[in-house]
This record gives sequence, structure tokens and C-alpha cells, in this order.
Amino acid sequence: MSALPLSGIRILDLTRVLAGPLSAQMLADLGADVIKIERPGTGDDARAFGPPYLKDPDGKANNNNSFYLCANRNKKSVTVNIASAEGQEIIRALAKDCDVFMENYKVGDLKRYGLDYEAIRAINGGIIYCSVTGFGQTGPYAPRAGYDAIFQAMGGLMSVTGHMDDEPGAGPMKVGPSIVDYMTGMNTSIGILAALYHRKVSGGAGQHIDVCLLDTVIASLSHWLQIYLVNGKQPPRRGTWGNGGMPAGMFRCTDGELMLVVGNDAQFTRTCAVLGAPELASDPKFLKNNDRVTNGKEIMAIFAGLFLKNTVGHWLEQLEKAGIPCGPVNDFAHVFADPQVRARGMEVKTAHPFEQHLSLIRNALTFSETPVTEYRYPPLLGEHTTEVLSSKLGYDAAELDALKQQGVI
Repeated sequence: MSALPLSGIRILDLTRVLAGPLSAQMLADLGADVIKIERPGTGDDARAFGPPYLKDPDGKANNNNSFYLCANRNKKSVTVNIASAEGQEIIRALAKDCDVFMENYKVGDLKRYGLDYEAIRAINGGIIYCSVTGFGQTGPYAPRAGYDAIFQAMGGLMSVTGHMDDEPGAGPMKVGPSIVDYMTGMNTSIGILAALYHRKVSGGAGQHIDVCLLDTVIASLSHWLQIYLVNGKQPPRRGTWGNGGMPAGMFRCTDGELMLVVGNDAQFTRTCAVLGAPELASDPKFLKNNDRVTNGKEIMAIFAGLFLKNTVGHWLEQLEKAGIPCGPVNDFAHVFADPQVRARGMEVKTAHPFEQHLSLIRNALTFSETPVTEYRYPPLLGEHTTEVLSSKLGYDAAELDALKQQGVI
């Protein structure tokens, strides 16, 4: 088995909360040595984002909650007060020997501490410096702070999410999880990997990467936003309706719900047969997909009545036999009990000081030659401070103790 793809790459991670830490975690999974910098005493803001928290063996309050745990495995936690001159010197010393410097401070904040791109590049010309912000490094909103939900609203995602205008509860709706943060994390990883490759083939040139949540959410609207760019019209909210083939959406059955997507005319004919209404396939109003899109409300209403005649299990079995894309509407318990999810190993276990068999979500990438097999627990606050500063910067015990007394680490 070969070494992991990013073995030998060292990353200094000054990001907090979710988008940046998720990206650094992805890179750590792939073999990068990630040093996570946290504030002494409080750490990453995510640690204070509320329960549930792991139970401390002694019953003491702690800062290892689910929000932090989801984005920080395979890293080393080092506490440094970057507001102090001594702390800034520690960061610069670590950056000299790093390939990547990641940060998600408000635009201009790190310049006050001598930790901005120009300052770090001056001591490490090949550094790949990645800034993750809400609005980017340029533009009138650049100085603003923001969180995922703000960008779901401002970027247009909420305007096309939610119940249809003529349904109860209609209006813009936020997607449940912090999806913009996750997508921004993916874009950040892509940018860093591309810059690492460019540095390798260009003779060692580093660069500054500017990734932001607003750009990401707009780009993610993809085909939905392209509709507006083509015809100038705002696409309507469609609830659970699909975005292409029709009929597509969630249908209630006698004991639950299922999701159906009929992607082409042949699938429509087979679906009508499964539902006991083969005549619908030859109805001129539903003959072609464009016809079914035009008459979407009518065909969806007909299908809704047909699905109410039997159970989710019955319909899924028959639809799957007919080769129709469909699936149950699972809650999280059903997700992790699903045989396909279990076969793919999406839940992994690691030993944590507070939990012998801590469950985590595995990296979604599967490699044939360099599989991700190690899932080291998200570190306790400052767990690796002594190890990193002594091994990489040569601090002795007396120096480390003095820095602790001063509140630097």
C-alpha cells in the first residue's frame, strides 16, 4: 500500500468554526500534517456552539462538542495567543517550514499581527496562503463577517428552497445543515490542491488563494441560476419536486414517504404500469417529458393519489424491479442502518479519551492504492502544544512553562 497522497505536506491551520476546518480535515485525511492553532483557554469558536458534548470521564464540563468533532480529526491542536508578540513569532516560525497557511479571519485582521500573506510570503516564498472568508478579499462587503445562513439568504439559495407559493408554509427556507460551509470547504481543498500542483510544476512558486462563502453558494446554484441567466426569470420554489424529469418528488404512502424521480419517457411508462395506471403513459398531456413538466401539477396530483394506496416497502420493491430511481425518506437512524451505507463504511470508529468507540463520518473519497484508513480523534484543546513547539521549534521545558505563565500558549 502506498503512502497517503499528501504525505509530507505540512499545513498551518488558523481557521475556525466549519468551512476552513472541514477543508483542513479533508487534507489531513489524505495524509497532510495539519497543525491546528487555537486560542488558549477557549479554542476554536466551534467548541462553544452548544450541545451535545462528549461526557468527560470525571463529569466535568468540556469543549468537545459535535460541531467541533465533525471537522477536526487527524489534526494536532496547538494553543497560541496570536494577539501577543511572542505568539506571532511562534506562528511565523512554524510557517517557515509549512507548505500551506490557512486562515479565516476578517479581511485585514491578520495584517495587524504581521501574519498576512505578504508577511508570511516574505519568510516562505513558496507558501500557499489560503484565506476563507464570507465575502472575499475584495468588494464593498469584504470587511463584513457572516455565517452559513446569511449566505444561503444573500446568495439566492433560500429563494428557491421551500414550499411552493400556493402551499401552506410557503416562503424562502434555509437548507437544514450548514451546506454552504461544507461546499466552501470542498472548494478550499480543491484550490489548495491545485496550488500545490502548480507550485510543483512551476519551480516552487506559492500564491494567495481567496475563497469565500458568497461566491461558493452562487456557483453552487448551477443549473438553477442558469435559468435566470438565460431567460431573466426567477425559478419558483418547487418543494420536493425534482429539477429535470417529471414526475419527480416526495410521495406519501400508507406508512411513510418515498422520493421518486422519473427521468425519461421510458421510465414514465414503466412507472405508470407499476402504479396500475398504464393508460397515463399514452395520455397526450403526459406523453413526453416536456408535456409532463407543463402539466406538472396535474400528473403529480394523480401520482399522489396512486401512491396512497400502498406502503413504502411495496412501492419501493416494485419500482426497483422496474428500474425506476426511487428511495425512502430516511431519518438519520435509518441512514446509518441502511445496508448500502453500512457496506460503504460511512460510520467509522476511533478511540477518544472521553469515548472509547467514538463514531465519526468517514471521508467520502475512496482510493484503490492510497485508501484513507486512519481516523485519529479530534484533539483535545492544546493537546499537542508541547510536542509541536519542542520538536519543531526547539523550545525546552522552561521556555514552554514561561510562555504558559504569560498566556502565550
